[in-house]
Amino acid sequence: MTTVGLLGTIHNAELRERYNCSLSLYKRIIHEFKPDVICGEVHPQSWQKYINDPQDKGYWGEPASEYWELIFPLCEEHRITFVPIDWFELDVWHDFDPFIGYGVEERKKLEQQDDAWFIKQMETSSYGNIPFNSNEFDQITRMKYEWLSKVSPKSQNMRWQVRNQIMIQRVKNAMKEYAGKRILCIVGADHNYIFQDELQNEAFHWMYPLKLKENE
Repeated sequence: MTTVGLLGTIHNAELRERYNCSLSLYKRIIHEFKPDVICGEVHPQSWQKYINDPQDKGYWGEPASEYWELIFPLCEEHRITFVPIDWFELDVWHDFDPFIGYGVEERKKLEQQDDAWFIKQMETSSYGNIPFNSNEFDQITRMKYEWLSKVSPKSQNMRWQVRNQIMIQRVKNAMKEYAGKRILCIVGADHNYIFQDELQNEAFHWMYPLKLKENE
């Protein structure tokens, strides 16, 4: 049977250290899962750029640092197949800023509320076996994106709903191609709750949240 696991990461190096989710922790999780395939939050065009030139860091520094510093090297070292699953359209991304239609003062207030949601998310770091891979984090994150959907339904649909639908479909396509293998999805932790909603009832062994083995 195909086994699919989910690891939600924090993209910012400073935040990773502050909240005890360092690259060394992610490395341990990956080693313990023993994936045959990693489906990562990387745009297919950026992945192709990396294949052509490992020094070319894609658009806007994408992919996130954990890919350059950890995941890509691990895939090469252990011959893990990497499947890029991210989706966005560069030429229109900024046109779907969730606060773009608001005046200066309204936008400032909304940005402050957005910051407050982020703080609430970070406050869940102590829950669960792996920081930001917990029901508590996912609940706050779901509420945050429900709020964003009310603030800007059009933006939220484009930047979040459609994007996640495509990412998850790419995972499902990978499951068909690599049936019977161990597949690890690695995405920003904000995506966790949607992946959980969409994948937990599929006909395969679903693993989320992942659990670390006890130190011997």
